[in-house]
Amino acid sequence: MKRSYFKSRLFWKYFGSYLFILLIPLIFMTVVIYESAVKNLRAQIERSHLDQLTQTKEMVDGRMKELHDIASRISYDNRLTPYWVHHPYFSSEAIKALDQYKAASSIIDEIFLYFHQDDKIYSSSGMYSFDVFANLFRYENRKKEAIYRDLNHIEKPTIYPSDQINRKYAKHSMLTYLVPITPGSTHPHGTIMYLIKESAVTGLINSILGNYQGLTLIFDNNRNILTSNFQGEAIDESDLRLLYELPPGIHSRVIADTRHSVVSVRSENNGWTYMTIMPSAQFFSTVFHIQSLVAILFAVAVAVGAAISVLMARMQYEPVSTLTALATHTIRGSEKEASGDSGSEWDRIRAALQEYSSRVDLQEPYARNHLLSLLLKYGSIRHLPGELLTAFDLRFDHPLHFVMVIGWGEHRPSHVNMPERHEMMQMMTRIEFPELAAAGYGVELTQIDQVAFIIGFHPDPSQDERVRMRNIVEAVRENLLEFVDAAPRIGVGTCYPSPDQWNQSYIEAYTAFEMSVPGNPAAVTYFDQLPHPAEHVYWIPNQLLMKLSQSLKQGSFEVASEMIRSAVRFLHAPDYSPMLKRCISFDILNTLLKTAAELGSQHSLHDQAPGVVFSPSLEELERNLLKLASDICDQVVAKQRQQEQSLMDRIVDYVDRHFTDHMLSLESVAFAFSVSPSHVSRSFKEKTGVNFSQYVWQKRLDEVKRRLIATDDPLKDIIAQVGYLDAPNFIRKFKKAIGCTPGQYRKMHT
Repeated sequence: MKRSYFKSRLFWKYFGSYLFILLIPLIFMTVVIYESAVKNLRAQIERSHLDQLTQTKEMVDGRMKELHDIASRISYDNRLTPYWVHHPYFSSEAIKALDQYKAASSIIDEIFLYFHQDDKIYSSSGMYSFDVFANLFRYENRKKEAIYRDLNHIEKPTIYPSDQINRKYAKHSMLTYLVPITPGSTHPHGTIMYLIKESAVTGLINSILGNYQGLTLIFDNNRNILTSNFQGEAIDESDLRLLYELPPGIHSRVIADTRHSVVSVRSENNGWTYMTIMPSAQFFSTVFHIQSLVAILFAVAVAVGAAISVLMARMQYEPVSTLTALATHTIRGSEKEASGDSGSEWDRIRAALQEYSSRVDLQEPYARNHLLSLLLKYGSIRHLPGELLTAFDLRFDHPLHFVMVIGWGEHRPSHVNMPERHEMMQMMTRIEFPELAAAGYGVELTQIDQVAFIIGFHPDPSQDERVRMRNIVEAVRENLLEFVDAAPRIGVGTCYPSPDQWNQSYIEAYTAFEMSVPGNPAAVTYFDQLPHPAEHVYWIPNQLLMKLSQSLKQGSFEVASEMIRSAVRFLHAPDYSPMLKRCISFDILNTLLKTAAELGSQHSLHDQAPGVVFSPSLEELERNLLKLASDICDQVVAKQRQQEQSLMDRIVDYVDRHFTDHMLSLESVAFAFSVSPSHVSRSFKEKTGVNFSQYVWQKRLDEVKRRLIATDDPLKDIIAQVGYLDAPNFIRKFKKAIGCTPGQYRKMHT
């Protein structure tokens, strides 16, 4: 112990406080604990086991409900109908679907689909004849004929007790759960068969007994023992089945001339009984142990209390001393003395907080960008919690808002390096123009080098609204030119007072962006000023049709439906003849079909088109047009999801092939695939379950572990070969993740 501790008055205050706190309550508590232990110990243990059994019951019931829900979903899945699974082409989709359902529950080891009187059985691994299935999955205590009979005839969920199944030249203890489909039907047409490793269930009950001797078991509603966990206790099976008749609760029974405590609960969902059986004598041995412990503690309370007080006072004073040293610039002189084990916990907490803080700082821009992207797509902020807006420093307190879409296209500033790009994106996070009473937030779009701005401003009675918008757009443009020499192409949407209309302004801005003059990358195009031919009173405005087309391309049915309703309102003029109304309606229908053709979806909509134009009324025409637009938007969203999945598969494959490159980063991957870094970050985590940096770190860690075992290369060379340039930092992270240094890991595995 440092002598400076004894010179500190604060240290002695800590010592006196802990000595008083430890000794006085300790003497009092030892007497109270001993007096109450005999009376309460058994009740507490039994109640604890009852609560644990109840929790286990709820967990197992929840897992079984998951399986029942999966069976319900399978029964209504169009991909898993008899026609699809027997089809030579679509059967592979059925197998993929079963694999997806298998992944939906953590306890499923294998899933099978069987249709009554079929000679085939389908699983997530493929299709088998029933004889091949019976050979691959051989039950020790159940014949294949019995399994075949149950698959064809069960009318309610049935579970087989744990059985040894010979699978892939190894034996596995498994539970088998059969669920007829459709669940609840009196005439099921098939059966879902789940294989569940017994360890998945026993893992839920292993901790119930704790350090006590006894056994835990689960009965089904036919008195069969589904699974059990024996811990130094063996009871005849006939005695166990007698215990099944006991009502749920806590009981005391003599079993094999020994008094036992029996705790049981029964599930209301499936009738299963969960039970623990423990010899009662061990409770008294525990009490005796407590009695001895109390005596020892009482005898040495003064000496131990003093020693503990000194140690705790030292531990309490240690961080104070460290902080004092930092404040007085003496930390370098005491660094060696402060490197003991007593400060290791503080170091770990500090490191964990720093790591957590860095992760939050890293992910916050991408989460914020995702939130703003959703606002652009769907509109309203009314349902967002205020805490979320505050956390991301978002304040939409202006009465008027409009959206800008900015991009460089073929004239993208490829010469801009990563630091400059990062600085530019930081600038675009929030821009303010106090002289214009305006502010806005930047949003990275999916396409690389395309950005949207949500601009809010206060109206000025002395100045036209459109003039204010032009001034703001020009100010944004000038700010961008400070970072990038290439002039951007800009599309500007209409100004709206309601946040619910931001998505409309975004659609308009994107329309104006795409309608800008080719070959003029510096163009600023306003949606309300798009050039169009002089319009006759009988025809629908061209801008409305362009906005309708763009909303369909974006998959925004909310905006598309509003545009259709606005277009149909033109047809309500009283002086229009039925023939003229029908001719004008062709403009709306042609816009829908032309957009669908550009999206590659026209073939599926051709059959609907004739019935739309020849609708008996304008109300019916509107409903048919909305139905057609809804189908187009649904196809666009589905296609976007499919493309997104394909893109992320390619990105993950790219990372898997290039993770050893020390230049690999989120920005470099985004640039390689021509998408924004925020989009890659968000979609990558949705795809893999971890963020980009964690995924790359795990790949490099696994490769280092492999090379440590498989090669004799020096550690520094291995670390450099996997793309990590900071060897000391990698070693620290390796030890934190694995629990030992790379050198120790190599010795342990070679």
